[in-house]
Amino acid sequence: MTQDPAPVLPPLGRSTTRSDLVAASIKSAILSGRLQPDEVLVERRLAEQLGVSKTPVREALIALTSSGLLTPTRNRGIAVRRLRAEDVQRIYEMRMLVEPWAAAQVAGGDRFDAAEARRALEDAARFLEADDHGGLSMANRRFHRCLYSTCPNELAVRTLDDLQDLTALGTVSLLWEQWPTWRDEAQEHHEILAAVEGGQADATERLVRGHIQRSITRLSRLRARAEAAS
Repeated sequence: MTQDPAPVLPPLGRSTTRSDLVAASIKSAILSGRLQPDEVLVERRLAEQLGVSKTPVREALIALTSSGLLTPTRNRGIAVRRLRAEDVQRIYEMRMLVEPWAAAQVAGGDRFDAAEARRALEDAARFLEADDHGGLSMANRRFHRCLYSTCPNELAVRTLDDLQDLTALGTVSLLWEQWPTWRDEAQEHHEILAAVEGGQADATERLVRGHIQRSITRLSRLRARAEAAS
């Protein structure tokens, strides 16, 4: 019996590279609203601000472009992506396909971080009262990530991470002023949390699905009003 040959390229352990750190910093600035849609990002300027060379900045910009947060410009530059209501609706529709199922898998397991989910909701409540758009968006993203991050399907987790980033971008750049339902959504978050903590997989899936569907319905109405006014 012959042994299998050693792999040509042995697997590498996960590590945080400098470009990962640069990407995380740029992403945080985008999702909190400090970098605005259509704002052009200049490698040299970012490298100076972050105290790194241009190489990790270039790698980070490529990665963030692939994830959809950045977009190429006509003059071969890169800018923060501007989302339309139609784009955001499609993002929610994609979330509808994956997130309710993933959250149900988490509710049926024992790895859910309930304490972190509660902290995210507490932070969201503070940001809501302070009218802090960026802070609320990031706190909501943290809560939703708690719902699916321990799902055993890693592909679903990675897909939802990208979709949640785009949701946060749409929130701070497009939806805030036209979305008067933040307090209703906060109540829905507490109901979802109770179902997950109770291990109620079916109820979790139903509540998350309804939560996302209501956003899709509001986006459809928002688009209809905009089309009627144009």
